[in-house]
Amino acid sequence: MTVENTLSIIKPDATRRNLTGSINAKFEQAGLKIVAQKRLQLTKKMAQDFYKVHKDRPFFNELVDFMISGPVIAQVLRGENAVKHNRDVMGATNPKEAEKGTIRNEFAESIEANSVHGSDSIENAKTEIEFFFAQIELIY
Repeated sequence: MTVENTLSIIKPDATRRNLTGSINAKFEQAGLKIVAQKRLQLTKKMAQDFYKVHKDRPFFNELVDFMISGPVIAQVLRGENAVKHNRDVMGATNPKEAEKGTIRNEFAESIEANSVHGSDSIENAKTEIEFFFAQIELIY
């Protein structure tokens, strides 16, 4: 197995409900280590730049508005096959389809307000981590 880094974002619906600790506990209990973390308020430009791969999709503006609606927690998780492992811990995008015990099953309010974002590939993880963090901020 390969040790990887992946990006995780705890979204505004979860920070609003003070779920950061509960969500981080799920990551840590699953064997993922938090090696960088910051709380920030995304600007509209930051959200547009981060989600630019979706710019032509009908939900883009709603996604941007949601992501700037409150603070987020951007963090880097590290572990064996971290990208896939994190996605398993998060659960399906639609919380109604997420397996019992996953973050989205337990905490998501809706398919849009689904509490967490996670990188979907090693390549995207690298790009997304670099969007939020300098290499010096990753503490192994």
